Amino acid sequence: MSIDYERLKQRAFAPVEQAYAVRDTMLYALGVGCGADPLDALDLPFVYERDLQALPSMATVLGSPGFWLGQPDTGVDWRQVLHGEQSIEVHRPLAPAGRVIGRNRVEEIIDKGPGRGALIYVRRDLEDADTGAPLCTIRLTSFARGDGGFGGPAGPLKAVHRLPERAPDRACDRVTWPHSALLYRLNGDYNPLHADPEVARAGGFARPILHGLCTYGVACRALVRTVCGNDAARVRRLDVRFSAPVMPGDTLRTEIWDEGPGRAGFRVRIVQSERIAIDNGLLLYAEAA
Repeated sequence: MSIDYERLKQRAFAPVEQAYAVRDTMLYALGVGCGADPLDALDLPFVYERDLQALPSMATVLGSPGFWLGQPDTGVDWRQVLHGEQSIEVHRPLAPAGRVIGRNRVEEIIDKGPGRGALIYVRRDLEDADTGAPLCTIRLTSFARGDGGFGGPAGPLKAVHRLPERAPDRACDRVTWPHSALLYRLNGDYNPLHADPEVARAGGFARPILHGLCTYGVACRALVRTVCGNDAARVRRLDVRFSAPVMPGDTLRTEIWDEGPGRAGFRVRIVQSERIAIDNGLLLYAEAA
């Protein structure tokens, strides 16, 4: 079975209503590495109910339709799917607890050609379930490595943020744990690629890899800490391109370029291998009052 362009493009998603509590907000923060040092006072606001903050990247696990690309009617070889790009635009900061509705749709499917895969662009509009107020616009790109050549459009491709051609201005190291993928998946992303060694081997990996969105959350935490004065509410936008898989247990170094008021570029380097896991990162943020 291969991708049917029109069918996949017009795929209907029911609105996803989701309530989340303080416990879920703390679990998300733990899943992206907060609390590695129990004496780190800067991590405490994300894992302790007193003055709790929600990381803006938590929006990516709210209102999600789940791993729908694994359903047979999509025509996608789900074992070959990787997370390609991720973006969130924050309209209002997430509360530590609340009730949201996610409205999901496929924006476009790009055919890179036989043997080169396909890009599936998906948008989610996250709103407050009680007021209807917009919270976040979330966009993600899935790279379906085994599904090129179905006859779809070859473009246009999304533009990426170009990082400055100089050394980064600062960096922030954050750890992951050997069990990070097993912990992070409790936020609702149950793709077995991140838990089942047999599925990982079928996808070409020696062992289960870390969720791309977990790496994204680690980077978000590093940026909130390093650029935003530990105030999650200052984040306005966070765009990335995933460029290499991360193994649970890797240390991740977020390298940051100051690009002007309210703007920073970044990438994430795996300390153990020196490989770049996230590239072309862009952070837009509110200046401190």
